[in-house]
Amino acid sequence: MDIAKNQVNTVAKQRLSVSLYLNYLIHGMGMIILAQNMNSLGAAWHQPIKIVSFVISGIGIGRLISYLITGFLSDKISRKFFVEVGMFCYAAFALGMPLTKNIGLAYAFAILAGVANSSLDAGTYTTFVEMNGGNGAYTILIKAFVSVGEFILPILVTILANQGMWFGWSFMAMVTLLIINFCLILPLKFPVANQANGDAVHEQDAKINGTAKKIMTGALIVYGYSSMALMIWFTQWITMFAQQTLHMSNGAAHFLLSLYSIGSITGVLVLFALLGHNVKESHLLLVVNMIALVSLLVIMQSEQSLLMQIASFTFGLSAASGIMQTGLTIFMKLYPTHRGMITGVFYFFGSIASFTVPIITGMLSDINMAAVMAGDLVMAGIGILVAAIVMAAEKKG
Repeated sequence: MDIAKNQVNTVAKQRLSVSLYLNYLIHGMGMIILAQNMNSLGAAWHQPIKIVSFVISGIGIGRLISYLITGFLSDKISRKFFVEVGMFCYAAFALGMPLTKNIGLAYAFAILAGVANSSLDAGTYTTFVEMNGGNGAYTILIKAFVSVGEFILPILVTILANQGMWFGWSFMAMVTLLIINFCLILPLKFPVANQANGDAVHEQDAKINGTAKKIMTGALIVYGYSSMALMIWFTQWITMFAQQTLHMSNGAAHFLLSLYSIGSITGVLVLFALLGHNVKESHLLLVVNMIALVSLLVIMQSEQSLLMQIASFTFGLSAASGIMQTGLTIFMKLYPTHRGMITGVFYFFGSIASFTVPIITGMLSDINMAAVMAGDLVMAGIGILVAAIVMAAEKKG
């Protein structure tokens, strides 16, 4: 009887995992869909690229106003409720954005995408940790599905452009996937929230003293900003940078982002394997951010398409490998009975990056594309500094 029950539980867990991961494939498309359609959206709105970049910043506003709320309430209400809210908001965004001609309404839809992101995160990261007895390794795989979405979307955009089809069909693909997944997730049950083994909690508290815990908390909050900024900076501008610096064709420039996504998927698998072999998470933060910095330097200095392609892959392998999620896992281990709130706080600062990066890069683009990419180098440097602080505090703690 117990064997049969365990089998049912395993199947239910697998079904829930598939649906949660599928949401992040859709989210991967949603993260870059505005940036990948900047020219088409600008033409539809009769606005310059700078205004489109400003609209993209609305996603960050949506995250900013909702992360702390959704994180707190997901601890109090229901993980499933917030997953469903996230799916609904993303569907509204994908339906409305390509159809509106009003900049104000477009900005509102962008804000809604940010709310969708925060709702999904509040319900999903916590669920994976609670489904696996406090183990956060499976949250790393979320990034793989985000990367699959980021890989598919540029190809779809290129196909639509080459065929002279309406750019809005890429948005409609998101809506279709959301409807299918909502039907799959509706009957599923989620694990009980914030179940933490008391001995494990006391053991974790004993490992990290008060001062070290405060230092790590501050550093991880900053990392929530820098790690998100590092990825957004790159995905928003690498295509235009390649077109303007190396005069790449539209397809070749978009392919760099696909290589970044392939690198990201590869990096997630490598990171997942390393964590499975008990490699220290804080050590990974430092090494991976150093690799990301070197990759950006190669991209900026390269005058050859092949080197840019290799560096784009390597940047995805490092900066987008799930290392941000690894930082969140470290953070949740510090506060195991407040996972929803910690997720909200961590991604609240990531949402500040989502809001500020498009505005900062929009201004830098008035100078040149080199200035835009130089800003990403600064973010990589901050990531290295923060990772070093976390590692040092952990050792002293």
